[in-house]
Amino acid sequence: MNKAQFIAVLMPHFHGSKKDATHAVDIVFDSVTRAVSKGDEVNIAGFGKFKKVHKKARTARNPFTGDPVKVKAKSVPRFVAGKELKEIVNGDRKQDAAPKPAVAAPKKAAKKVAKKTAKKAPKKAAKKVAKKAPKKAGKKAAKKRR
Repeated sequence: MNKAQFIAVLMPHFHGSKKDATHAVDIVFDSVTRAVSKGDEVNIAGFGKFKKVHKKARTARNPFTGDPVKVKAKSVPRFVAGKELKEIVNGDRKQDAAPKPAVAAPKKAAKKVAKKTAKKAPKKAAKKVAKKAPKKAGKKAAKKRR
């Protein structure tokens, strides 16, 4: 699942608003990133832990030539899966049903909006074509006169 798919899964929980779902996802990712980069651990019970790990400087080998290569010390993010996540992935535990959206958007209102836009769309398209057609015809006629 990529970020766009994740947002699509969350949209029903935000009354179908892609903008609100995207904002929520961005806030969560940004908060986790900022905390881990500062060196804090982000522990989400049952899911896992994000933390910053320091790797020491070392000597590695180039796999093609076999020459030794110096690798600088660096910090990297690490995720450690929680107990519940491990059990669900392994099949030892059944996952609960997916949470349903708190309040669903009214179906009647959605249908009315869909009908209005469906009626307006052909009219708008016809108006655009009607506006463009005379201009193009006039330009062609002017070119022929020259």
